[in-house]
Amino acid sequence: IWTEMKVDEHAVGGCGGVIGRKKGAVAMYVNFSGIQMVFVSCHLAAHERKVEKRNSECRHISHSLFSKNDIHYAKSADITVWLGDLNYRLEGISSLPARKMIEENRQSKLRDRDQLLQEAEKGQVFNGYCEGTLSFKPTYKYNVGSSNYDSSYKIRVPSWTDRILFKVDHSSGLDAVLSSYEALDCVSSSDHKPVKAHLCLKVRGGNS
Repeated sequence: IWTEMKVDEHAVGGCGGVIGRKKGAVAMYVNFSGIQMVFVSCHLAAHERKVEKRNSECRHISHSLFSKNDIHYAKSADITVWLGDLNYRLEGISSLPARKMIEENRQSKLRDRDQLLQEAEKGQVFNGYCEGTLSFKPTYKYNVGSSNYDSSYKIRVPSWTDRILFKVDHSSGLDAVLSSYEALDCVSSSDHKPVKAHLCLKVRGGNS
């Protein structure tokens, strides 16, 4: 298969004060063998109580990056991937009970408290997107240089802040199979654990 990849065009713009100085998003548009792919990496507002602000930022980013005034980029992609520090937290549970459940390898019981899953179920964000099962431990907040959760006076509630979601336009004849979704516990250079996903794209009637 001969594939040519190149930068078609790019644009840089502010977020109009909606997103703080440390927050924002960048998107990459890739045409790979005729498959239109968009990757959006973002960093949303922090803190448990900022759920609606995060929802608003998602909508603002989507509108800003894929404005209807830009016909080339506004058209539906075959696959869109959002990833980054989305900063959605666990709610309705304090840090110590959450940590105890994680220590006992019962973190799956915490999924019902995940704000992103709650907001997506209500249709507030990421309509039509898919995500793998959160079977790994919450990725935030760790002591830098270790795999121990935050021991500062703040004692943050562990949360799945770092996520990868994807949406496929099935009318394109494309299917996506997620074969793995996991956190990299071996990385300790940040107070977050990075996540990775293995996504296999299949063209119906063709090869991967």
